[in-house]
Amino acid sequence: MSRKHPIVSITGSSGAGTTTVTTTFAQIFRREGINASIVEGDAFHRYNRIEMRNFMKDASEHGNHHVSHFGPESNLFEELEALFRSYGETGTGKTRKYLHNDQEAAPYAQDPGTFTDWEDVPEGTDMLFYEGLHGGVVHGDVNIARHADLLVGVVPIINLEWIQKLHRDKQTRGYTQEAVVDTILRRMPDYVNYICPQFAETHVNFQRVPTVDTSNPFIARDVPSADESMLVIRFRNPKGIDMPYLLSMLHDSYMSRANTIVCPGGKMPLAMQLIFTPMILQLMDRKKRHG
Repeated sequence: MSRKHPIVSITGSSGAGTTTVTTTFAQIFRREGINASIVEGDAFHRYNRIEMRNFMKDASEHGNHHVSHFGPESNLFEELEALFRSYGETGTGKTRKYLHNDQEAAPYAQDPGTFTDWEDVPEGTDMLFYEGLHGGVVHGDVNIARHADLLVGVVPIINLEWIQKLHRDKQTRGYTQEAVVDTILRRMPDYVNYICPQFAETHVNFQRVPTVDTSNPFIARDVPSADESMLVIRFRNPKGIDMPYLLSMLHDSYMSRANTIVCPGGKMPLAMQLIFTPMILQLMDRKKRHG
């Protein structure tokens, strides 16, 4: 679908590598002089940090042990779609910020784990850039995926994702192994029903696959590095993608299917620059033609 105001949406579960994607797009925007309005998916959670804890506790006491940040009960899917629809049509829409820590909260004189007030996206931006959990969700009457001009999925294979979560939550958040495993189990139904289906909607998927043994992620001593991984890049529609050029620029890469390139994991930022720069420029040209 072609809209006057383009939307780029990056979707993937927590710790999937979406930060690398966001950094790469920021470099493209800066280099090409593009003024993008940045929206974080956390802004569209339904509950602040304390409310979410209470909601989960109450749900558990009533026999629901699978409430998570991945599902519709905990998110504002309708409001996110409304933002995408409004921005595509008018170049603005309602959003807010989630304040993760003291540093982010200080300018607003609020507690961390809370939201700022809803406000309009500034007028005059070149495109909307979303990064979060639900940039391609289709659920009931909500279809966020259809509003994205470029929808990108970023997902490690499941064992690698679990290793990343175990190490991050234990080392940087002080959680016990048991607590992290409980979280993984609690959110699994929502992961299957609301995260995985998005990767059938994406225009491009980036999946990191380790080349070391991750068969038991719960005893892994460290997270496999980029150099210990391969990157599987799948295009939903390879028409117009210069595969020979990408293969020549990405050393040690090859095509595993007509729409899929495999390359060393360390090439992820370069691959994204090569693939997405022309796509972003095409969206900007389309925007100019719409005037």
